Amino acid sequence: MTWQATALTLFPDMFPGTLGHSLAGRALERGIWSVEARDMRDYGLGRHRVVDDTPFGGGAGMVMRPDVVASAIADIDLAGRPLVYPTPRGRRLMQADIRRYAAGPGVVVLCGRYEGVDERVLEASGAEQVSIGDYVLSGGEVAATVLLDACVRLLPGVMGSGESAVEESFSDGLLEYPLYTKPAQWDGRDVPEVLLSGHHAAIAKWRRAASETVTQARRPDLWAAYQAGTGQDISRTAGPRADADRLN
Repeated sequence: MTWQATALTLFPDMFPGTLGHSLAGRALERGIWSVEARDMRDYGLGRHRVVDDTPFGGGAGMVMRPDVVASAIADIDLAGRPLVYPTPRGRRLMQADIRRYAAGPGVVVLCGRYEGVDERVLEASGAEQVSIGDYVLSGGEVAATVLLDACVRLLPGVMGSGESAVEESFSDGLLEYPLYTKPAQWDGRDVPEVLLSGHHAAIAKWRRAASETVTQARRPDLWAAYQAGTGQDISRTAGPRADADRLN
């Protein structure tokens, strides 16, 4: 079955956007997934199709009206797909969430604009409120693109190697180990000898230790959760010092 994504947005031309390129774009062409952008202004009020109004209690900016957003949601067949609302007020979006979304039939993403969406329609719809980071964007479309890209790459047949989705940041609660390629010497810097040894067990051990070191140094929150989950001593120092990692 095709994994179906729907974006509720005031700017439908922003989709597929970057999702129409590279891995996601090729998967889109092959029918592994689909994306539909619904213009919420089609559900706006009056001849000017108004979708927002001033906030009760005063303050700057405008708020998207609950009746307009509710009409847009009601016109979609969720068919078991979760309704997700990206917002700085949401809980942090985690790789476990992405895996859950990717394992289902698809996802519907509500893209907010202005100061946000009326809280009542979020409560009534049961939307999952998630945050991609502690910063504010102009709208939810960029966050929706991030979420969809993370999901699509996990769909069967999208990535070239099944190991790629396993050996990367957050796959097992750790950040990914540093990556190296040719040349073996560059700018006075050498690739760690163990990676040139051909000794698979030693390489696996080094990569695990490097992942632990990077996670402990750069993401103490992930490190604490990882140690709690494995029952290990959080104060333990992990493997050799690592220089860099790739955040996905």
